[in-house]
Amino acid sequence: MAGRINDDDVRAVRDAVPIDAVVSEYLQLRNAGGGNLKGLCPFHDEKSPSFHVSPSKGLYHCFGCQEGGDTVDFIMKVDHLSFAETIERLASQAGITLRYEEGGYAPGRQQGERTRLVEAHKVAAQFYIDQLDSPEAEIGRKFLAERGFDQAAAQHFGVGYSPAGWDHLTRFLRGRGFTDKELILSGLSQDGRRGPIDRFRGRLMWPIRDIAGEVVGFGARKLRDDDNGPKYLNTPETPIYRKSHVLYGIDLAKKEIAKGNRAVVVEGYTDVMACHLAGVRSAIATCGTSFGEGHIKILRRLLMDNSGSEVVFTFDGDAAGQKAALRAFEDDQKFAAETSIAITPGGMDPCELRLAKGDEAVADLVESRTPLFEFALRQLVARHNLATPVGRAAALDEAAPIVANIKNSSIQHETAVQLAGLLGILDTQFVVRRVSQLARWARERGRDPREAQGRPQRRGAEPARPAAPEAPRGPALNLRSPAHRVERELLKLALQRPDLVAPTFDAYGIDEFTAPPYAVVRRCIEDAGGTAAADAGFLTRVREAAPDDTVRSMVTELAVEPLHTRRDPDEMYAGVQLVAVRLAAVRQRCAEIHGALQRHDPRTGGEQYTALQNELWVLEQYAQALRERGAAAL
Repeated sequence: MAGRINDDDVRAVRDAVPIDAVVSEYLQLRNAGGGNLKGLCPFHDEKSPSFHVSPSKGLYHCFGCQEGGDTVDFIMKVDHLSFAETIERLASQAGITLRYEEGGYAPGRQQGERTRLVEAHKVAAQFYIDQLDSPEAEIGRKFLAERGFDQAAAQHFGVGYSPAGWDHLTRFLRGRGFTDKELILSGLSQDGRRGPIDRFRGRLMWPIRDIAGEVVGFGARKLRDDDNGPKYLNTPETPIYRKSHVLYGIDLAKKEIAKGNRAVVVEGYTDVMACHLAGVRSAIATCGTSFGEGHIKILRRLLMDNSGSEVVFTFDGDAAGQKAALRAFEDDQKFAAETSIAITPGGMDPCELRLAKGDEAVADLVESRTPLFEFALRQLVARHNLATPVGRAAALDEAAPIVANIKNSSIQHETAVQLAGLLGILDTQFVVRRVSQLARWARERGRDPREAQGRPQRRGAEPARPAAPEAPRGPALNLRSPAHRVERELLKLALQRPDLVAPTFDAYGIDEFTAPPYAVVRRCIEDAGGTAAADAGFLTRVREAAPDDTVRSMVTELAVEPLHTRRDPDEMYAGVQLVAVRLAAVRQRCAEIHGALQRHDPRTGGEQYTALQNELWVLEQYAQALRERGAAAL
């Protein structure tokens, strides 16, 4: 049984790996002001960035889906890892050797399943690279050379070779301490009649890495005629490899994609290599599957759904390539980015184009792209007989919803005019009105214009019911209440700038925070030692003091949310919030006393009545002092 990781080592790991460095491996971050960063949330689909990262606090929080936490929480959530696996991964990145409470330093058997599978792939990748230099791999080296890739290119992309024998890799990994169960689960080996054998044999090997740069699978190219397997053989679905959620080359292309706001989608591993070597370093490819929803999510996080960004698809000009382009167009509206298509000349792929015409031709191919909707439109119109009125009407019925689907309204209008010309319809405004009508119907019903085509709402028909909203997490807050707004701001100061409110804040009672969730957060701060005891571990202690995940999420949210001040907060700003919360509490108590006095008969109230009057007088004097002198009266 695996031992518990030493607490000091866990703290060392948390401190050693900056949260912004970790998160930026998965999505593009930009300045959000106040020292914070923001990007598109990796945990839910959104059009504008609501995912905030606070490097100074080591926390993240999404104001859309309420996910939040520290570096460890982020990795656990985004990569579906256990706590121990996450600590082990981060420790490996930071060069920290972990100690376990029940067995000293961590042996291989104590590592989590995912960590073990990733480690097996890392070892296998190096094994394949080493084998590429062997005499047997001459056929693989020749394959690469014939396609314009020298030894340096092979090393840059980690290309290797799998020996043709039955179990070379299997025996090697066994010698490194991996079990047969791990080898089968990883997809590196498969069951044979006498035990596990290598899955990949006698093939050229491309390591497939996730966005963080870890090898999670392989793509293997057939080299010999006597190999009865498919031309390309990929890793099967495993706990760490899902082909619909990986993009080949994303680890090398992600910075260029984020920097240039452009991603180039090609069809194969050699095409990615050719593009990168030709200077198109934003090229990526799917791994044995069509471009789909999972791939879109990866690119959206890197492109930030910036309307100025672009996704360029490259396809062969043959029928299969055109079909693939039209299939890609079906996903066009899932991007805020513009989508384009670059058709390779003569049916050549980017690798063949580079061989035939050089690096410049590959770069020119990307620059000569055409908007994908324009390509789709021409392909669609070409299927109809435009020489007849019936053919033109049918083409308009099919094409108008596509034009209505274009996000940019000005481009939509121009394309509608262009469509009229393609169809040979002289009444241009008729086509423009048709497209506008479809777009309006789609906006009103939240539907794809292609679904709205020809189906206006019938009078008396029951409108479609909207999907039930997701249940809110945590207690509801009335943030229109001035008291709740100022309580929130004061708690944010206590968590983000405790030096500005200590020690005054610590004297505030739990009941001075009238919103129940805020009262619980106030108690967590108290349980963590208060603002006067704030140090490097203060936020961690506050989050650990939370009674449940809902409160913990609230703490994270308040620690990350920007303060409502355009300048850096100072003692004066903090004093205003402290006074506002205290003054609201005093007014509330005064109101309660007034009510109690009204319920008492002054003739029979006796000492209790007098005590209430005295308390009211003291509080009213205190309230006046707060209004006149501000924080000095606290």
